[in-house]
Amino acid sequence: MTDSVVRTHIDSRDRLTSPIKVAAHALSINAAAVATLASRIDDHFGEAVNLILGRSGRVVVSGMGKSGLVARKISATLASLGTPSIFVHSADAGHGDLGMITRGDSALLISASGETDEVLGLIPYLRSLKVPIISITGNLRSTLARQSDIVLDGSVEREACMHNLAPTTSTIVAMAMGDALAIALGEASGFRASDFAQYHPGGKLGKRLKTPVRDAMHKTDLPLCAPDMTVKEMLPIMSDGSLGLVLVMADQTLCGIVTDGDLRRGLEQTEEFGQMQAKDIMTPDPLTIGPDATLYEADAKMHEARITALVVADPAKKVLGVIQIHD
Repeated sequence: MTDSVVRTHIDSRDRLTSPIKVAAHALSINAAAVATLASRIDDHFGEAVNLILGRSGRVVVSGMGKSGLVARKISATLASLGTPSIFVHSADAGHGDLGMITRGDSALLISASGETDEVLGLIPYLRSLKVPIISITGNLRSTLARQSDIVLDGSVEREACMHNLAPTTSTIVAMAMGDALAIALGEASGFRASDFAQYHPGGKLGKRLKTPVRDAMHKTDLPLCAPDMTVKEMLPIMSDGSLGLVLVMADQTLCGIVTDGDLRRGLEQTEEFGQMQAKDIMTPDPLTIGPDATLYEADAKMHEARITALVVADPAKKVLGVIQIHD
């Protein structure tokens, strides 16, 4: 077998087995590039946040090609997190879309090379309106970088593309930097979950942001037991309740909770577990939430505590219901 035949055979075999390796390698390049961004968050980034907060208008985000797609997404994220923003396509700007830009705006221009003609073409007009320019670019010596008021470093060692040509890693890095800017602006401006709800009235997320716990909680036939009830007596109550828990009540006041996890752990520890009482295995003073809290707030509280259910109670610990993480 000649060398050329052997090489063809090996290449053919590699093509059948390499996609997973190629994909894993590409992801590792992207992940490593994004991981380096944290070290680039410096005074320039802070200056960009302060500049935008000090302006009365919107953030005009612009780019070409893949950078244009990234710019559109960053603009949407800025607006979503409370920073008014508009996307202007760099190529369309010179055909009438420059009229979207006003004197109170700030500009965020995105170009991996920093030499994109259409992006650079925006600069004279922005200067005429005294619109400050922030750029995200991979070339800190480029024309765009030199013409910007503030430069955010979006450089990468290489693209994940096998030929180091297609914008892949560079677009992910630019988007990550833009998202970080949007999040920092939201935090600095005091953006709240209630504000997010106002901008996201549709879909499942909007529903959870606005729906009060009282409208989704389980409130009838709750599984209840007394502190001196044995585990053996408690099991049918937990099964019938279908919530994976039992509320331990004393004089109509919540004093503890027993979950199916408590039962499993107890069974592993002692053979006499069935004769133990609820008060011996319960979690005393369990986390509660008020009925007027939103489902979003309930989700956040459960995730933080790493639990799957909350007791809904009034300030006097009167039980009103139970809310679960998937309700």
